[in-house]
Amino acid sequence: MRLQKLSTLHFLCVFTALALGRVNGEASSPQNETGDSKATDMTPLQMHASFFDRNKDGIITLKETYQGMRAIGCSVPVSAAGSLFINGLLSPKTRPPGKSASASLPIYIENINKGKHGSDTDSYDSQGRFVPEKFEQIFIKYAKTNPNVLTSKELDDMLQGNKDPGDTKGPIAAQGEWKLLYDLAKDKDGFLEKDTIRGVYDGSLFYKLEQARSSSKIKKS
Repeated sequence: MRLQKLSTLHFLCVFTALALGRVNGEASSPQNETGDSKATDMTPLQMHASFFDRNKDGIITLKETYQGMRAIGCSVPVSAAGSLFINGLLSPKTRPPGKSASASLPIYIENINKGKHGSDTDSYDSQGRFVPEKFEQIFIKYAKTNPNVLTSKELDDMLQGNKDPGDTKGPIAAQGEWKLLYDLAKDKDGFLEKDTIRGVYDGSLFYKLEQARSSSKIKKS
C-alpha cells in the first residue's frame, strides 16, 4: 500500500469518478474502523465520504478534503489539486436547495448520492445501497487465477466487460477509480484481494491506510 507511487493522473481520475457521482461503500457496524458511532445511520456512500469529514459535522470543506488526502499519504501538490478538483465539482451537486455557494466549496454528505456513473459493477443501487449479489459477480466472472483476488489483467477484463454502449464518461471514471485502488491496495504479489475491495465498500479502507501510515511514522521516529 504505497500511495507515494500513485501518479497525479490516477489520483485525479478517481476523484473525477467521485465527482461524477460514484456510489460506493457498504454500511458498517456501529463504532467500526471509522470510529464513528453514527455509522449505522449513514448510507454506504456517506460512510465512504465521511472519512474526509474530519470534524464529523456532515460537511466536507476544501481544507478537510486536503487533510484527508494528506492523511492517507498523498503529496502536498496532489492533495491541493485534488481537493480543489473534487470539492469544485461535488459542492454544487450536493448543495441543498436555498443554500448559497461558499468559498470553502462544501460537500454536503447528506446529498452525496446525487449521481451514479455508468459502466460500473452495479454493486450499488441508485440510493447507494450495497447489492451483495453484484459484488459477488465481480469475482465469479473475472477472478480466474484465484476466486478471491483480481490480477491487473482480470481488472482490465472487468472494466472492459462493464462498459455500457454509448457511455463515454462512465468508463473513464471506472478506469480511474479501479486503477487507483489497484495501485493503492494490491498485495506484494500484485493481487487485489476481495477483502480489500470490501474495505472500499464498507468505508474502512481509508481509515486503515491512515492508521498504517501513522504507525509507520511512529516506528521511524
